[in-house]
Amino acid sequence: MPNIEELQDLTTQVRRDILRMVHKVNSGHPGGSLGCAEFFVCLYNEIMESKNGFNMDGIDEDIFFLSNGHISPVYYSVLARSGYFPVDELNTFRLIDSRLQGHPTTHEGLPGVRIASGSLGQGMSVAIGAAESKKLNKDNHLIYSLHGDGELQEGQNWEAIMYAAGNNIDNLIATVDLNGQQIDGSTDNVLPMGNLKSKFEAFGWTVLEIEEGNDISSILQGMAKAKTLTGQGKPVCVLLKTVMGNGVDFMMHTHAWHGKAPNDEQLEIGLAQNIETIGDY
Repeated sequence: MPNIEELQDLTTQVRRDILRMVHKVNSGHPGGSLGCAEFFVCLYNEIMESKNGFNMDGIDEDIFFLSNGHISPVYYSVLARSGYFPVDELNTFRLIDSRLQGHPTTHEGLPGVRIASGSLGQGMSVAIGAAESKKLNKDNHLIYSLHGDGELQEGQNWEAIMYAAGNNIDNLIATVDLNGQQIDGSTDNVLPMGNLKSKFEAFGWTVLEIEEGNDISSILQGMAKAKTLTGQGKPVCVLLKTVMGNGVDFMMHTHAWHGKAPNDEQLEIGLAQNIETIGDY
């Protein structure tokens, strides 16, 4: 059985990592990273089936692709704290020649990262290709991906979404971070997307909603349910309803912290709201 308290402690530490990484270089994207902290912690510690060590082919294990690559701080923190690379390497975030660039890249050879991402709208296509590869290799493991809700304003997504259903890509669980915010404001104000559940269903997907996307138990239960929906001829979409900036009160429910770093005083306030549980780097 999952130890919810341990997962929550790790989530708290991940939030501290995010704040400190972005503050140090006065650059990065804390809002979406904080909002997805619980999801990443659950994904890498309970949901995915992974082998020891890392190789790019991902054969005989589940694979994850981050499409909205600007939330790299949460990605790097969870990868480091899951043993993919040393935790103290988080100190190099966004520095020249670092493996931890602002958007994940592959030429630096960072364990855990299989695609360069951040050019929004492309991750869905990559995930579908990887899912098809697993089918061709008779590998029964799953492909997981994460996408921003504002990212779905990119047209390439909908070609890929249509393709996945039309080709019975039923070993894919694509999660959408449904926080209602993007760089210039709320998604409804920038470009309303209507009812995403109805849209995905109209395109032939099975859709599951997690109403409390910042609650660890809800995530674990919802993603377990999503797994049971795979292998039935349809790709699976999970609409994960999160709060941007979750866990730091002045960053929550606003697009203002999409890509803004906290100053010294704000960092201390944020850290005080997330007391160290495991150990800073």
